[in-house]
This record gives sequence, C-alpha cells and structure tokens, in this order.
Amino acid sequence: MTNTGAPLPAPGKEGGTYSFGETLGKNGLSLEREVTRTLQINVGLMCNQTCSHCHLEAGPARREMMSLTTMQQVVEFAGRGNFQQVDITGGAPELHPRLPEFIEVLSGKEKQLILRSNLSVLGQKGPPFIHHLKKHGVRIMASFPSLNASQTEALRGQGMFTAGLDALVMLNQMGYGLADSGLGLDLVVNPTGAFLAPAQAGLEKRFHTVLAQKWGIHFNRLLSFSNVPLGRFRQWLQQSGNYQAYMRKLSSAFNPAAVAGLMCRTLLSVSWDGHLYDCDFNQAAGIFKGNRKVHITAADSLPAPGDPIAVADHCFTCTAGAGFT
Repeated sequence: MTNTGAPLPAPGKEGGTYSFGETLGKNGLSLEREVTRTLQINVGLMCNQTCSHCHLEAGPARREMMSLTTMQQVVEFAGRGNFQQVDITGGAPELHPRLPEFIEVLSGKEKQLILRSNLSVLGQKGPPFIHHLKKHGVRIMASFPSLNASQTEALRGQGMFTAGLDALVMLNQMGYGLADSGLGLDLVVNPTGAFLAPAQAGLEKRFHTVLAQKWGIHFNRLLSFSNVPLGRFRQWLQQSGNYQAYMRKLSSAFNPAAVAGLMCRTLLSVSWDGHLYDCDFNQAAGIFKGNRKVHITAADSLPAPGDPIAVADHCFTCTAGAGFT
C-alpha cells in the first residue's frame, strides 16, 4: 500500500495531537467491525523487562494478573465464540503461573493459538515449556526489535539482545521457524526512537539474511510496526520534546487503504480483569469496546458486523503507511 497524502486535520485539544476521527471523516471513512475472528487475551502486566517503547507500561513491579476465575470465564466465552485465533499476550504472558494449563484448555477449542513473547522469559523457561507449546501447535510471535545489540539493549536492557538470540536458537532446535515444520515463529520489529517503521518487505529480507548468516537462525514472517504513542513511549516522547513531531509524522502518513485491514475490525481484546476492548492499544488507553464498559461475563454474544469501534489519536499508528494489521 502507498500513502495517498491525505491532508492533516486541525490540532486537537492537547495542541499537538490530531483527530483520527476527523481524518476518517475527511476521507469518507468510518471504522466499523467485520466478523470477529480473533480473541486476544492479556493475562497480566507483569514482565521481566521495562522496555522504553511499552504501551502498557509492563514491568517487574506490576502485579496485575488474570485470576483463575477470570481465566475460566474467558475459556467459557471462547467456547461460545467461533474464533479462528486466540492470541495470548501480556506483559510477559509466560510469567503467569497458570499459562500452561490455560493453553491446554484453549487449544482443545480453537483453531490456532498465538503466544506473544519477548523471548527472554521463553528462553528461561527452556525446552519443557517450549515442548508444551509445540504439543499444542502454538504459534510464537516474538518481539525482536533490532539486529543491533546496542539498539536492542537501549530499548530492553543489558543482555537482552543475547537472550533473544539464545531463545531463537532454542526455538529452531525444537523445530520452530523451520520450513515445513508447521511450527510458526514470527518476529516483530519496532523502531528504536521517534521514527516510523521501515518498509516491511525489505526489512524482512535483511533479517532473514543476517540471522541465518551470523547465527544460523530461521523464522517464518517479520512484522514491522511503528511504536504507539502510549505508556512509556508517550512519556519519553513528551519528556524529549518529540511528541508533537511524532504525531505529525503518524498523521501525515495516514493511508486510507490501511483502514480496511486494521486488526480491530476482526479482533476482540480481553484485559487481565476481564473487560472488553476493541484492541490492546485501547486497553492501554482505558478506552472500552465501543466506549462501553462491559465485562466478559455480561457479553452474551460477539460484536456484530457494523458495530462502531472506539477510536483515538493513537490509532494513527495503525494507519501509517502500510498499516498495522
């Protein structure tokens, strides 16, 4: 997809943000749901890292974690919905003590399970946990922000580049990311500062080449995403004086063609305490699904096609350039 050069809307209330809703309207667009195919579950905000780009502000000091009761409610809800995917995220979801049994129960009901990982905890868990993921056909979506050690550690902390490499080697040894293994391993790459994500195709080719040549590492797909101006990244943007300029970059890169493929159109997000959101970013911003606070136990059915999706200015991240799907 290419940027059509849509005009910038007027500044919003904060003087440096730009109205996403207004931009949709100027382009004759609205953001509405299609058939919901993915259930994304955030099992908690505890993480072993305090990444500077984290929109959820996850970290070791966070104690928010999905209770067993809420997990059971999520399983019941998942059983009622005709989901094609269940996407488990965090924090570092591997730190949830009930995750193995949660995966086991969900895997019997859903077509595909995805686990989002920062790799370092996965490496610490080692082969027994990876065997469990392999047994249930769980696809791993791993954050690996850069091929450069210093850039990665500026985002994630000392030693995290090597920890990520070690985990990828271990995953390859278990069959993940190898051709014809059926065990999906995808990498997620984020810029290291107030920049937009580079073109995905060229970056994916470079990662395949460098990881294979230097470390013998293989993976399936690479997804290149711009950082969302929420949480720690928003704080850094504001403290460094980059917030308004970054929002201008995002809004000026608005691509109307990206709206049709946005993940929020087919995804339902559940927070660690069981409330529903249109996406994980709205969850971080405290914006409930369709701007209505609903707990999963009060949701009798999935959102209907045509239902409105709650939007805010961070949505510009998902429509910049080729989009965020």
